Amino acid sequence: MSSPLFSGGRIAALAVALTLLAGCTTFSKDGGFNTVSTTASERLAKDAVLVKTDEDRDAVAKRTQELLAKPLSMDDAVQIALLNNRGLQASYAELGISEADLVQAGRLPNPGFSFSRTHGGNELSISRTFTLGVLGVLTLPLATKIESRRFEQTKLLAADAMLKVAADARRAYIGAVAAEQAAAYAAQVKDSAEAGAELALRMQQAGNFSRLDYAREQAFYADAVAQLAKTRQQSVSAREKLTRTMGLWGPGTQYALPERLPDLPKARPELNDLESFAMQNRLDIQAAKLQTQSVASSLGLSKATRFINALDVGYQNNFTTSDGREQGYEISVEIPLFDWGSSKVARAEAIYMQSANRVAETAINARSEVRESYSAYVTDYDVAKHYRDEVVPIRKTISDELMLRYNGMLASVFELLADSRDQVGAVNSYIDALKDYWLAETDLQQAVGGRLPPLAVASAQSEQAAPAAPAAQPASSTHSEGK
Repeated sequence: MSSPLFSGGRIAALAVALTLLAGCTTFSKDGGFNTVSTTASERLAKDAVLVKTDEDRDAVAKRTQELLAKPLSMDDAVQIALLNNRGLQASYAELGISEADLVQAGRLPNPGFSFSRTHGGNELSISRTFTLGVLGVLTLPLATKIESRRFEQTKLLAADAMLKVAADARRAYIGAVAAEQAAAYAAQVKDSAEAGAELALRMQQAGNFSRLDYAREQAFYADAVAQLAKTRQQSVSAREKLTRTMGLWGPGTQYALPERLPDLPKARPELNDLESFAMQNRLDIQAAKLQTQSVASSLGLSKATRFINALDVGYQNNFTTSDGREQGYEISVEIPLFDWGSSKVARAEAIYMQSANRVAETAINARSEVRESYSAYVTDYDVAKHYRDEVVPIRKTISDELMLRYNGMLASVFELLADSRDQVGAVNSYIDALKDYWLAETDLQQAVGGRLPPLAVASAQSEQAAPAAPAAQPASSTHSEGK
């Protein structure tokens, strides 16, 4: 009654065949993260890490503490964000999911074995069946190819997510430093306005100041107090946004920022053929193309299997007490009587057209983003340069001339107070213009794929101009002298 299911030779042949069909799809050592780390190194000159172990966390914490031990630069903020941003680390998990799907697609379906023993009356029936899904075997190479492309797409998307976090960190850093700079200047303006209001009060009490002029000084001081409170809150909000982007908490949030934004470059680098550069470098476009290729492969698979929805082949070894042993095999196929697979193919074709149009949309939007970002980059540079080279120097010249006239008793203290109020708008406008330029450069970098063309980067690293952002301190000193 007992009989081996397969002979030794059959088992060996089956093992060899299954080994050849299974291929060599295994998990990679880096889990697909090499694409992310290479992109960070080449495009940002930064390190991207995948935190998985306690050793990784300790290394990240040590590196972060070293960067926070000094006033934070823009590059340091980007590096800290790449090390600590939890949302970015969560996006890296997609690499593991996609690779698991790839490995699974490269493995044969498990065979099935069934055994039954029945008896009725004087008859005993024993059935042994070994089955293997042939459809899964036949489509294994194509399924592996499709999942391989999806894995490559996931790598590109993970690298693109890393570049976006880097850009967000730059924006948050620019906003935080500009807000602190504006708050510091607002504090100087408030001190100056307070001194002016006190001087006006004393002069009115002495009968040397009209009620109207006194009210003007008091109104300026009141506005300065409100503006200081507003700028301080904006500074807190901008700093917390930077903290969130960098993924810091606890003692790590007590970092120091520089007093002012980086200076405007002396010359704006010429950027040519940015649209072509973006088409070659943007990772979202490359990922969209791979998605379309995967869909096209899936469409071919759908056409090849439109009539075969389930196909199983198996070796059968049955033993009955009445008829002896029966050997052979069996094949089961779904008969396409009602469903000929046309809806399956139509669905795949619709998905392909959807994917192809999305690739085109991504490319069109990318080109438009490059043009828009470049226009803002050029305009914001010109505006900031205008404030640096024209408006602020003129305001400083006026202040210097008024101070000379005041020292020569040719100008009154009230003219100095009026000039102090005029300085406020010019300096605040310069701070905003400088912030807008650095934000525009960040947007342009992201629009073309995370970095500017190499020649533009080399040009941008040339000698910088000297800062030109006067404070309101001279007016405050003048008020003290007038007391």
